Amino acid sequence: MDLNLLRVFVSVANKKSISLASNELKCAQSNVTSRIKQLEKTMDLTLFHRVPKGVILTEHGERFYPKALEIIHKMEDALFSLKDNEKIGQLKVGSTECNAVVRISPFLIKLHEDFPQMQLELFTGTTKSVTEQILDYQVDIAFISGEPKSDKLMVLRKIEEEIAILEPNSSNVPNVTLTFKEGCVYDEFLKNYYEEKTIFVEKSLSFGSLETILSCVKVGMGKTLLPMSIVKKMGYDKDIKITVLDKKEANIPTCLVCRKDYIPSISEYLKKLDLENK
Repeated sequence: MDLNLLRVFVSVANKKSISLASNELKCAQSNVTSRIKQLEKTMDLTLFHRVPKGVILTEHGERFYPKALEIIHKMEDALFSLKDNEKIGQLKVGSTECNAVVRISPFLIKLHEDFPQMQLELFTGTTKSVTEQILDYQVDIAFISGEPKSDKLMVLRKIEEEIAILEPNSSNVPNVTLTFKEGCVYDEFLKNYYEEKTIFVEKSLSFGSLETILSCVKVGMGKTLLPMSIVKKMGYDKDIKITVLDKKEANIPTCLVCRKDYIPSISEYLKKLDLENK
């Protein structure tokens, strides 16, 4: 089966739109439409329903989608294995915002130095969103907070983190938690931690920036929980009260993971790469 047909199918399925898929694939809408028709004719199955806002997968399409992804990635992996490492084409990296602050820049610089021909793409989000991306084959590797919960993922590297509760230096601290986006592991941990300790929380304020959270802690708006690596990197370790939790209470390492069925050809390189103090 033509690999390009499968790529078109996956793009349309992901975008739920012929026009958006054509933009992603950098080809005319008519070409995308004709290739979908060609694939459906080859398989003698209808893969998409046409709806007012675009297209959605049929039952056959839903069942074929993971198989198409598997075929694409196995073919790409086979092609990569036949090439020298210097000729590896592309690596899509997912990362939590927290890890991006601390070590993603030197990580990408090192990859660029060692594999100058490699195209690198970075996607950031919460552990929840980045995990969804790697499970959907949207990224090749990902940095997440905590051990992976899915048995489809394997850990390439584990970086131990010091986890701390961060509070203002003032004596009258409000019982307010300052949280990151939904799906952040540290926010979920702090909520459960306070519940277990029966510590009353008046309310929770959500922010879209780690810098904003730390600055709000500094001026006395509330408390939060983050790895010390972030606090030091952003220069707040002298400005706020820090309570480092025992590893038995808060064991939340940063893990570099990949799918078990799609291990990057540079996996051995990644396992040996120094990430601890980046």
